[in-house]
Amino acid sequence: MSDPGHSKFDPTVFLANAGLGRRITTVKQKQPFYSQGDPASSVFYLQKGRAKLTVVSKAGKEATLALLYPGDFVGEECLATVPGLRISTAVSITACTALEIRRTEMIRVMHEEHEFSDLFLRFLLARSMRIQADLVDQLFNSSEKRLARILLLMAEFGQPGEPNTFIPPITQETLAEMIGTTRSRVSFFMNRFRALGFIDYNGRIQVHKSLLNVVLLDQLPEHNAETPPIERVS
Repeated sequence: MSDPGHSKFDPTVFLANAGLGRRITTVKQKQPFYSQGDPASSVFYLQKGRAKLTVVSKAGKEATLALLYPGDFVGEECLATVPGLRISTAVSITACTALEIRRTEMIRVMHEEHEFSDLFLRFLLARSMRIQADLVDQLFNSSEKRLARILLLMAEFGQPGEPNTFIPPITQETLAEMIGTTRSRVSFFMNRFRALGFIDYNGRIQVHKSLLNVVLLDQLPEHNAETPPIERVS
């Protein structure tokens, strides 16, 4: 029997506001929400901005695991039965605003509020599907096609609403880390995309819908698709 004195729980309101066990935090561009090796004690819900999840090997090599968008949770590993240390770093690509939810509060609301646990489960399933798509991309697609996919993801093609054709500022070095190639190859591929009319860039990168043809239809000229000329390597 419902309690007439108890207002209905709204996950949107919960995730938009600070309260008991949760606070709004702002992160400047290129600054971490948390770092690999930190104690895993809270979950972050990204309200505004873009971020990425990275991991660094013992040899110092960095890899990008995922891109993060408004509406994403990050740091959910803290919900493990035995909380431990962060296994990755969450760092902002642009200035970000996020709700930091303490582990105990996150567990409480998941147990007590079915609307929230349903929302969180949908997020986890969507992330699992995204990780599988990323793995397929790494295993079977060329680095040029992987770059096209990353640019489309950053422009939010396939996300609800209109795509943001101007992507956040990002260096070619970062793009190279994301797709597992070199900066010189990224430079070569970006020049090809611009020559083919798939993108424009003059300070900021603008992604055109025609770039979808690279990912969906493999519509790229075959000549020198993978190997940049030696004289263009800087």
